[in-house]
Amino acid sequence: MSAHPDRILFEAICTPARSLSRRGMAWVAGAVLLVSVAVGLGFSVFGAWPVLGFTGLEAALLLGLMGLHRRWAARSMEVLVLTEERLLIRRTDARGRREELVLDPYWARLRLEERPGRVSLLVLRQRQREVEIGTLLGEEQKRDLAAALEAALRRYREPVFDNPQLREE
Repeated sequence: MSAHPDRILFEAICTPARSLSRRGMAWVAGAVLLVSVAVGLGFSVFGAWPVLGFTGLEAALLLGLMGLHRRWAARSMEVLVLTEERLLIRRTDARGRREELVLDPYWARLRLEERPGRVSLLVLRQRQREVEIGTLLGEEQKRDLAAALEAALRRYREPVFDNPQLREE
């Protein structure tokens, strides 16, 4: 580690959208269980009592998969850090695997590709290397990230120096 850590010029943390809070998840779980019990009891009244077990199994499977998805989505993350030395991209996928990419910010170029009917593609290119960023984001968030990162890269490549001797008095 160097004596002078890199000064951070730009930092963005990208996470997937989570539409349900803990409380919302509890409401959905309650509704699924309520419907499952109602369907099972309805069939039991008509003598088809084995359906009760299958509806319970379906509800458990659905809630289990929803819980796994929430846990995996909570782990997913992408961090973009622009310093005076480098542009660092740190990714953590749903399984917890980490990946780290380093680009030279002076040569990095950002491109937002429109894709009709789909979310745009945000790509950082450096020489022959292309890296897609913002994969966890929606359309508006990608546009915001593209604008902010493009402005930060422009400030990095074209710094404005304040020399007091050149000021007019």
